[in-house]
Amino acid sequence: MGLFERLFNKEKTEIKTDEVRLSPIIEEQNEWQEVAGYIPVESAEYQIVSLIATAIAAGDQPESEFIVKRISKRNPEAQLVSVIATSIASADHAENQFVIRSIKEKRTS
Repeated sequence: MGLFERLFNKEKTEIKTDEVRLSPIIEEQNEWQEVAGYIPVESAEYQIVSLIATAIAAGDQPESEFIVKRISKRNPEAQLVSVIATSIASADHAENQFVIRSIKEKRTS
């Protein structure tokens, strides 16, 4: 039975409980770790980003005070993987929109 038959012909297929093994699935999940979508910026970028952000937030009220607690930037690895994955997924359905909920990588032991 092919992969697509299992996915799209659910009414025809029956899963036998003695064939399902849960322990390998649990072990496989422990081998994967999530890739962070955002990473902290370097100290050299911190000052310029905080100045721009507070200037935009202040607008026409220069007497306002702001405290920037944390600045993060998009993880380039996660960004590249999400672009590649959505490009592949949208090859046949260009009118659809896709959302990447999480990116995981396999741990190297």
